[in-house]
Amino acid sequence: MELRENRISIVVPVYNSEQYIEETIQCVLKQTYADWEVIFVDDASKDKSVAVIEKYLKEDKRMHLYQNSENRGPAYARNRGIKKAQGRYLAYLDADDLWDADKLEKQIRFMRQKGCAFSFTGYEFAGADGKRNGRIVCIPEKIDYKYALKHTTISTITVMFDRRQIPDSVLFMPLNARGEDSATWWKILRHGYTAYGINEPLSVYRRHGGSRSSNKLDAVWGTWRMYRRCERLPVIRSGYYFCCYLFNAVRRRI
Repeated sequence: MELRENRISIVVPVYNSEQYIEETIQCVLKQTYADWEVIFVDDASKDKSVAVIEKYLKEDKRMHLYQNSENRGPAYARNRGIKKAQGRYLAYLDADDLWDADKLEKQIRFMRQKGCAFSFTGYEFAGADGKRNGRIVCIPEKIDYKYALKHTTISTITVMFDRRQIPDSVLFMPLNARGEDSATWWKILRHGYTAYGINEPLSVYRRHGGSRSSNKLDAVWGTWRMYRRCERLPVIRSGYYFCCYLFNAVRRRI
């Protein structure tokens, strides 16, 4: 498939997001950069998420919906979205999170100026109501593989990739990892790429009781398993990076 040179493909995994998905769709419609497509992959939702999305499909041909017959998890949904994506550039947005109106415009300009394959932005936390709470995550100018193993700095909703530089086979997320997003960044960086940061909170990360990230112990245990299973690091090296990860995670919340 020939990639559309200027198009940004936005992959949105959806699962029981009826309460938030409309606001998320609205933030995409408000983007100042117009050459985008949204690929919704519904992961067998049991609520009215699909009905909300279908309403917008009729109004904007840049939106597409694919439905999984059974719940397979966000990694499977994103991988399916990548296979359907027509754009040169790939971005992720979760069905309950938000972007500033100029997020895509600033990020694609940044990537073109730098000629980089992987970029990410800062972000701000919000409550269940979507209102920003002032807690901003600042990010470094760039991240390499070893740095990424020590820090969970990159948020999924902030990334953008150039698919002409990074093949889809590298972008596909592992299906056996609790933290499939971090495992993917590690894989990309391990292939020799560098992630470049835009230190502006262009994304809004919504925290609520139903989000996967709300289970902290599960996330911590999942990170340890990623060192061992995804990166196949020896126990001692895994322990070193795990301690660094815990220290930096706690420091970021103080």
